[in-house]
Amino acid sequence: MREIAEEDLTLVDKSYVLQDFSDKEADIVYRLRIRGTDIIFYILLELQSTVDHTMPFRLLQYMVEVWRDAYNNTPEKERKRKGFRLPAIVPAILYNGEGGWTARRNFREYQLGQERLSRHLLDFEYILFDVNRYGEEELRRQANVISSVFYLDQAVVPPELINRIRELADVLKGMTPEQFRQVTVWLRNAVKSKLPQTLREEMDRVLEETEPWEVDKMITNIERTLDEMQRQARTEGKAEGKAEGKIEGKVETARAALREGLDVDVVCRITGLSRETVMELKKTLEN
Repeated sequence: MREIAEEDLTLVDKSYVLQDFSDKEADIVYRLRIRGTDIIFYILLELQSTVDHTMPFRLLQYMVEVWRDAYNNTPEKERKRKGFRLPAIVPAILYNGEGGWTARRNFREYQLGQERLSRHLLDFEYILFDVNRYGEEELRRQANVISSVFYLDQAVVPPELINRIRELADVLKGMTPEQFRQVTVWLRNAVKSKLPQTLREEMDRVLEETEPWEVDKMITNIERTLDEMQRQARTEGKAEGKAEGKIEGKVETARAALREGLDVDVVCRITGLSRETVMELKKTLEN
């Protein structure tokens, strides 16, 4: 890491994720030039937050696509030289699932016979960034963009998220506008997914209009939005409870009417229940 300078890193504006997984994950590819050697960092973002035991094979496919792209974009004359080499690839997984990551970490173990043939089998090991396994104190101590996002990503319920943003307030205020924007982009995507549609535009506005020195104002606005979400949820819960109570009352009325021998069609008119429901109630009483 000490040998890497920011100006030596180039973001590759291309995704190598297979079409079958395009709605589940994303990737980030950086090319690094260090000591005259090209090194490619391939980072796969696991967006489903679930363990995938096929990961070694999937990573291999992505890596081959990166190599194929590099090979095809190298002049044939240069490819045939003795000194031609494919770029080194360092694969990494960013995972934020609740359970621990249990998939195999290296490709050799994904192959049959690896115990006896290990010297001759293709192998690589990927780096795993397991967000929820980092200690809270460790992430707070790092005090940078990545550790801040990891720390916030561990928060499951809205009140906990608000508390963690408050704990990071001084860190966020000290960020550059670009660093702060990276954190708010993550917040916008992470928090919006938990909000009802009616509040998503409001959350967009809150986060887009905030600068690092306005963190306290941002926290207040996010808290207000999340409180509104909880209020709506309580209102909907009460409405559902009332509706269920009304239906249960109609069912009890229908049972009483059927016990008195009233005709099914009459019971339907009295209660407003469907004929299928009343017939099912009648069968239950008869049994």
